[in-house]
Amino acid sequence: MFLFIIFCFSYSSVAFAYLGPGIGGGIIAATIGIIVAIFAALFGLIWFPVKKFLKKRKEQQKQQHGKDY
Repeated sequence: MFLFIIFCFSYSSVAFAYLGPGIGGGIIAATIGIIVAIFAALFGLIWFPVKKFLKKRKEQQKQQHGKDY
């Protein structure tokens, strides 16, 4: 079964198709979009918990040192 799958993916035939110049721009835009989405997800997963932790820590310091701190 594994060899059959490898064969199916490695077999190529002639395709009589035309890909216009606009396809390159679409591929570049999609690639950049995927990369930006990954970085945005990582930023959201890392930054917001850190921000919440820092806010808690700041509030605890205010409570320990009084309101004038």
